[in-house]
Amino acid sequence: MKTKIHILRSVLISLSVFVSTTNIFAENHPEEKVEKETYNPVPKIMHHIQNSHEWHLFDYKDNEGKLHPVSIPLPVILYTSGNLDFFMSSDFHHGHSDVQKENRIYSIDEHSHITAVNTEQKSMSIFDISITKNVASMLISVLILFLLLRATSAGYKKNKYAPKKIQAFLEPLILFVRDDIIKANIGPKYKKYTFFLLTVFFFIFINNLMGLLPGSANVTGNVSVTLVLSVFTFIITTVSANKNYWKHIFNPPTPLVLMPIMVPIEIFGVFTKPFALMIRLFANITAGHITILSLISLIFIAQSGAGNGAAWGVAPLSVLFVLFIYLIELLVAFLQAYIFTLLSAVFIGLAVKEDH
Repeated sequence: MKTKIHILRSVLISLSVFVSTTNIFAENHPEEKVEKETYNPVPKIMHHIQNSHEWHLFDYKDNEGKLHPVSIPLPVILYTSGNLDFFMSSDFHHGHSDVQKENRIYSIDEHSHITAVNTEQKSMSIFDISITKNVASMLISVLILFLLLRATSAGYKKNKYAPKKIQAFLEPLILFVRDDIIKANIGPKYKKYTFFLLTVFFFIFINNLMGLLPGSANVTGNVSVTLVLSVFTFIITTVSANKNYWKHIFNPPTPLVLMPIMVPIEIFGVFTKPFALMIRLFANITAGHITILSLISLIFIAQSGAGNGAAWGVAPLSVLFVLFIYLIELLVAFLQAYIFTLLSAVFIGLAVKEDH
């Protein structure tokens, strides 16, 4: 009975994603759909997997049939020529107007890139430290992570023997990460790295799940986020490395004639390991989002090419594939957090391993 309830719940969540995504693609923007031409889903897909200075929710039509976006404005913080400017993204009016602060004029393009010029139309250097959609989503995920682990900690203080509620759910997951990933790959020195690796696992896992919700941000599908995570692993691995690790790199156990080949390869491998972490997480999460949005867009491609009848003919098959991919993405959300944490533990373990 419980299995049937879980399956039904997953299907309902998937249907909600389908309905929300369908509403997104149902927009009729002239730059994306030209009369008597096949619908082009690429701009819409790219818009929804990229970062932005506002949190777009949906669009609605007024009495005249014009579409109006509904978005949550986010803080824009810009450092320009020694001046710190702060305003809300709604001041841009969805990219249709500029914002002027004294002698500085800010503009934003369709890719949410902000540029600055002075009153004489000369370009100015700009440093953007705004709270973007991805940053806001990360702050929410950190708050959720803090509340979950805080509740788990409080549960141990009240009940040390029989875990209940959220503690009963998180305890097996924490022990799995600690014992089967961290301890198994790092060895006796695992305690020193447990906090970092547990944080990485839950941060990626929570953001992966949040990314599957309608209207959510694509945090772990952003290469900047995965780059920072992989850099942390690289720094910790490099700083923690013992003499045996560096000896293996600069003096690998190979014949002397192969040294000129193996040493550069070993040095190159030091940098390719975190690069692989970055690309693997970014590519897998982004591919899942693009796949779901592409399957939904098939309905509108059929409609623009052959009419409503073709759209209704494609829709059932498209919906089934979307539900299938969405259920796979639930598994991928856990799997990618597991792989990133596992490989980070392996790299750290190789760096601190003692010579036998």
